[in-house]
Amino acid sequence: MSLMFGKARTCNIATVPEHEPSECNIVILGALGSGKSALTVKFLTKRFISEYDPNLEDTYSSEEMVDQHPVLVKVMDTADQEGPVNCERYLGWASAFFIVYSIDNRSSFDVCQQYMETVTLYTKGLQPEAQVILLGNKLDMDRHRKVSRSDGAALASRFGCLFFEVSACSDFLSVQSIFHEAVREVRREAERSIRPLFISEDKAAISLSSACYKELPAPATAKLVTVKSSRAQSKRRAPTLTLLKGFKIF
Repeated sequence: MSLMFGKARTCNIATVPEHEPSECNIVILGALGSGKSALTVKFLTKRFISEYDPNLEDTYSSEEMVDQHPVLVKVMDTADQEGPVNCERYLGWASAFFIVYSIDNRSSFDVCQQYMETVTLYTKGLQPEAQVILLGNKLDMDRHRKVSRSDGAALASRFGCLFFEVSACSDFLSVQSIFHEAVREVRREAERSIRPLFISEDKAAISLSSACYKELPAPATAKLVTVKSSRAQSKRRAPTLTLLKGFKIF
């Protein structure tokens, strides 16, 4: 937003101070069985879940340290039964979307394309624009692969988003790095969306924040669970997670 103070004849151009978002809202989308809950819990606890209720939709939060900057990461694990039909509850809330498919399930990849179309259509032109990451999950099932890496890369290229393949079952560091990369992308987009602020010599600079505070959606089955974890480089401690009914941790 460009503002003018005082007389234009003597104005100087200043830039709004760099804004580091202190909160990142991530929505996990995809077909049932693609591993959305497994990715969420792996990120929060370093553990792999073997059983969960696919009808539950939950939101979790975790205090993370990304590039020496603290950020509260909120993750909504969705439970859409019919694809992106009733998606209004999370479209306006999300800072980033993970659209997940299973590499051993072609139909989950087809559903992914529907989500990509819905999300990118909504986010186009927003300032800041929500970031989209396409995830091929269950890399540990590579011998049963039904979706090639090139298919995933081509879909991501078509919609101009990032693409990764990962295993929620076996690789915590890769899962963590993808969540942290989402935070970085949100920060970069916030910086790109900042516009010049015009200030005259007769007025003091006024700092404007581009922070956008979004209300947490509250579907009937959603509950917020807060996870606090120490992410210091010298001593890393696995976070504790209060799981809702339907999850079984080993």
